[in-house]
Amino acid sequence: MLNRKSEEYYQRPFSRVKSVAMAVPLAQTTLLFRTSLLLSKNALRSFTSCIPPSSSSSSYSSSELHRKQWRQPVASVLEFGGVKIGREDVVRDDPTNNVPDSIFSRLGMQLHRRDQHPIGILKNAIYEYFDTSYSNTFDKFDNLCPIVSVKQNFDDVLVPADHVSRSYNDTYYIDSQTVLRCHTSAHQAELLRKGHTHFLVTGDVYRRDSIDSTHYPVFHQMEGVRVFQPDEWEASGIDATSYAAEDLKKCLEGLARHLFGAVEMRWIDAYFPFTNPSFELEIYFKEKWLEVLGCGVMEQEILKRADRVNNVAWAFGLGLERLAMVLFDIPDIRLFWSNDERFTSQFSKGQLGIKFKPFSKYPPCYKDMSFWINESFTENNLCEIVRGVAGDLAEEVLLIDNFTNKKGMTSHCYRIAYRSMERSLTDEEINELQWNVRDQVQSKLKVVLR
Repeated sequence: MLNRKSEEYYQRPFSRVKSVAMAVPLAQTTLLFRTSLLLSKNALRSFTSCIPPSSSSSSYSSSELHRKQWRQPVASVLEFGGVKIGREDVVRDDPTNNVPDSIFSRLGMQLHRRDQHPIGILKNAIYEYFDTSYSNTFDKFDNLCPIVSVKQNFDDVLVPADHVSRSYNDTYYIDSQTVLRCHTSAHQAELLRKGHTHFLVTGDVYRRDSIDSTHYPVFHQMEGVRVFQPDEWEASGIDATSYAAEDLKKCLEGLARHLFGAVEMRWIDAYFPFTNPSFELEIYFKEKWLEVLGCGVMEQEILKRADRVNNVAWAFGLGLERLAMVLFDIPDIRLFWSNDERFTSQFSKGQLGIKFKPFSKYPPCYKDMSFWINESFTENNLCEIVRGVAGDLAEEVLLIDNFTNKKGMTSHCYRIAYRSMERSLTDEEINELQWNVRDQVQSKLKVVLR
């Protein structure tokens, strides 16, 4: 859902807004990759892990070997049910396509389906609460295809046509009508049309974003929906909207106690395009207020489109990384993607809230880069280039200085922090990364380096 203050979907981990215009105009193309029609008709098909490429017997220099170790393998094929999707169907030389290999490599990894991973442990703890509190009445979906139509991702949940989240700056487009889902709400309308009245949807979601310890272009959300019949609220003596709002708050207060214990809570009025009224739940945890989730009573237009004109419903959404970082004391969002046994061995199935014990923290290396920007420049585009070159070795990209000269030209200076969570980086590696970043920033963003 969209946060009232940040205009973000519900519970983007520690989100902050960037009010930017659409960086690239929507091209009027109707090209779809060869299976998009099948995917749009079968958006709820199960989806399995990526198939890694075959290994190479080539020899590597020392620095090349280091890079081979930290770069994620780029899969060549994905499977959605029995349908094979090639890399060229998702990452293509197309004016409307902005999905890089670094994002394609995350498709199919599904951290939320790993029972010994913090994200999977948290998901299962939430499942336990709903199974216990509602006698297993909530249907659960955690393997729905992340490739969805623009209609599913935006139109079906009433995101305005001019909203910033639709821009190429914020969303990964496969083509002009197909995206990598930005939120699990993309499946809400279709599940309602299929007759589901109580459901939880968990999945990996994708957004172009900043580079720092709490932002990552792939993260995980859980969506919850409950639909009420007229006889459920008519007997209560209160109107349908008030009945659904009261039930929603009672449900989510119980969930917060299940996850965090006996904590102080408060409700904040919010704005989301798909709920009215809308709320955010905050808890007082470790001597500060923490925003836990966004929620509200579903807009009647969504129910009307699903042929449920006589119903009322509530919906909530939460970011699993946001909560897992707090519950497990995980300081850097990149750690969720680590295969280092010093990280993975610390967590066990069913053990919620085990505190992460930091292992050796290797030193960061800072590199500054200044350039004159142009009208089309956005920080998200810069971060995509840095990620494409450095992968998870990019710890932070921070604007440290900017000014406008007498000619009206604006200069930005960014500080890039490179740091591995698993080993020390060599000077040779860092210098090569920085020179590659500089070359690509100049050629792709059309800025003038200083």
